[in-house]
Amino acid sequence: MTTENISTPKQAFIGLQMLFVAFGALVLVPLIVGLDPNVALLTAGVGTLLFQLCTKRQVPIFLASSFAFIAPMQYGVQEWGIAVTMGGLMFSGLIYFALSALVKFKGITILDKLFPPVVVGPVIIIIGLGLAPTGVDMALGKGTDIPYNTAVTISMITLMTTLIVAVFSKGLMKLVPIMFGIVVGYIVALCFGIVNFQPMFDAAWFSLPNVSAPEFKLEAILYLLPIALAPAVEHVGGIMAISSVAGKNFLSKPGLHRTLLGDGVASSAAAMLGGPPNTTYAEVTGAVMLTKNFNPKIMTWAACWAIGISFCGKVGAFLQTIPGVVMGGIMMLVFGSIAAVGMSTLIRAKVDMGEARNLCIVSVVMTFGIGGMLINVGEFSLKGISLCAIVAIILNLVLPKEAKKESE
Repeated sequence: MTTENISTPKQAFIGLQMLFVAFGALVLVPLIVGLDPNVALLTAGVGTLLFQLCTKRQVPIFLASSFAFIAPMQYGVQEWGIAVTMGGLMFSGLIYFALSALVKFKGITILDKLFPPVVVGPVIIIIGLGLAPTGVDMALGKGTDIPYNTAVTISMITLMTTLIVAVFSKGLMKLVPIMFGIVVGYIVALCFGIVNFQPMFDAAWFSLPNVSAPEFKLEAILYLLPIALAPAVEHVGGIMAISSVAGKNFLSKPGLHRTLLGDGVASSAAAMLGGPPNTTYAEVTGAVMLTKNFNPKIMTWAACWAIGISFCGKVGAFLQTIPGVVMGGIMMLVFGSIAAVGMSTLIRAKVDMGEARNLCIVSVVMTFGIGGMLINVGEFSLKGISLCAIVAIILNLVLPKEAKKESE
């Protein structure tokens, strides 16, 4: 029996199951950055519905918090505050709109020319490696009053649980290692007596998500705008994956230009409400493959569940009681996984590092990113992932290809 024929209550239940698969990663981003997890739930639901509107509800994917924006958001919040950071992230949707227009008028091959694996791969690696120090600091309990031995014990048990579930589990359980890691880590933290339940006791059962209005500053906009390049290109891979799983060519119908537009609208809308930008979730695609639930209505229900839960104040308050050391243990795997995705991008495309051009692009991007290269132009500064993305694109367009590669 397909999800086209099952009853509405069953579709609603499957939608809740899909949200459960995405839940761990969804709330991880706001907890790391310091945003309200209830707002992230709200914006994930709203973003998914907006995506479905743009794609005529034809693609069975779920959108939620993007890991690619963690480091830029942390820098932005520290430098300009949450409101200005959200204003800058709103404009990151322009990258999706521009790419959508390019694909619409030039075809999908234009993305291969502008953003080949030699550009996207090292930028994704930098996103993961740039976050590594943050994960280690949280795992060690730095900036807290948690003793070193306690922090390491909790974070490593959390990490080991996540690894075991990811590697040895079967079926749906294999798709939620983050959730299991957080649960076990939380229980261990309870045993050490470092969990404070008071915020949850004080929170109301029903409360409006703590949405915030964005503010705009040119420096923040220019810093955050290029960040969207990496997740936008990853979006293409996500659409290819769900196309393969569902046995339909979503690149043609509804079209990659529509899916890019939907992702951009979802990300900008999320930032407008004070939530992290959205991206397609591979975990949910895996769940779709496992359960054979290809009906996009399932994702409509998942989005509605996310929006409904976001109005429960106790849920957000409970999530905020999770100790940072537990999150640090999870991040040991998550951030490394991001870097590994960048490496696999280069490997799958068989990028020849013996070719001087490719070696130069990857080397410069990696050095700029890991070394913290900074370029100041007047009052405007460019650093981190933004700088790496721009440098990679420029080098790819400027450096000549070998004659043999050009002919191929």
